[in-house]
Amino acid sequence: MTDDEDRTKRLVAAWRRADRVLSRSLLEPTVGELLAMLPGLAESDPDEGVDVYGDGVVARLEQRVAELLGTEDAAFFPSGTMAQQVALRCWAGRTGNPVVALHPMSHPELWESDALSVLAGLRTVHPTREPRQPTAREVAELAEPFGTLMLELPLREAGFVLPTWEELVAVVETARERDAVVHFDGARLWESTVRLGRPLPEIAGLADSVYVSFYKSLGGLSGAALAGSASLVAEARVWRHRYGGQVFRQFPQALSALAGLEVELPRLPSYVAQAGVVAQALREGFAQAGLAWFRVHPEVPHTHQFQVWLPYEADRLTEAGLRQAEETGCVLFRRWAPAGPPGLSMTELEVTSPSLSWTASDVRAAVADFTARL
Repeated sequence: MTDDEDRTKRLVAAWRRADRVLSRSLLEPTVGELLAMLPGLAESDPDEGVDVYGDGVVARLEQRVAELLGTEDAAFFPSGTMAQQVALRCWAGRTGNPVVALHPMSHPELWESDALSVLAGLRTVHPTREPRQPTAREVAELAEPFGTLMLELPLREAGFVLPTWEELVAVVETARERDAVVHFDGARLWESTVRLGRPLPEIAGLADSVYVSFYKSLGGLSGAALAGSASLVAEARVWRHRYGGQVFRQFPQALSALAGLEVELPRLPSYVAQAGVVAQALREGFAQAGLAWFRVHPEVPHTHQFQVWLPYEADRLTEAGLRQAEETGCVLFRRWAPAGPPGLSMTELEVTSPSLSWTASDVRAAVADFTARL
């Protein structure tokens, strides 16, 4: 076992034992715990027929997503990577333009092994390299034509940042003025309604297609959906089959997604509100601890996830958090990673149901205990 594997084992063990956490990690459940959860998912009927190649409960999930987003149809995909590959490929064929305008910090550019170009033959251009959402002016001033504008809402790598509603409308209108279609990478769109101040159908209605995830904010096992017009989704289903995504049986994923839509989706606004409380208390705690520099970004989180930056090596910070979890049963921070200039590290915080019992004073006390271990 490598040192990194040993630390991961210690981290997961400490997280599982902890009784004070801001959220639960996707790494924590055991196979047995997940299996025990299945019978109660979404009040499922044990006598319902099992899905075969996308019918049954999978079709029911697709219908529910289309209803929530206000689109004509939706198709279930085993992964968001596949869903977006298919969406952008379909739009390239329909527009006749293989160029996709997107942020260089977006998921396809960083985490998909160049699949847009290698598999789909697409090419990307970047409206901006700044760690924020692109502006309407930047989209208007792109030097070459593009067939599709892809917007990641929120943009995770920049700090889970969103535009304002007015900024989003302006960007979409500018793309249309340039004869482009608009696709939303909405892996975390579910929690974006608070910042944007609009319901899901109105947000999704700005785009020609929308991808949503079932495991990130909703706590499902895995899977995604691509939503849009009936004709687009019909074409996407053909490409899904070609990409190997027409899976024989997917009822565990579908049931867990339906459960997430039923249970977690209504709770997300409360998580976003609590994230604001946690972020402010973190800043106060770091200031009281006398840290020379720190950054909570955004200062007021746009969703229930945000970044924390500190001027220490990542290993030192991760070890401090691990010892805090092991010795006190409190998990404030999880893993840290080097980011930005040498000597700076960043971690992402997610604020979910377990955090709702935390007061600002609780957060400040946890910060004091954590910084004392540095």
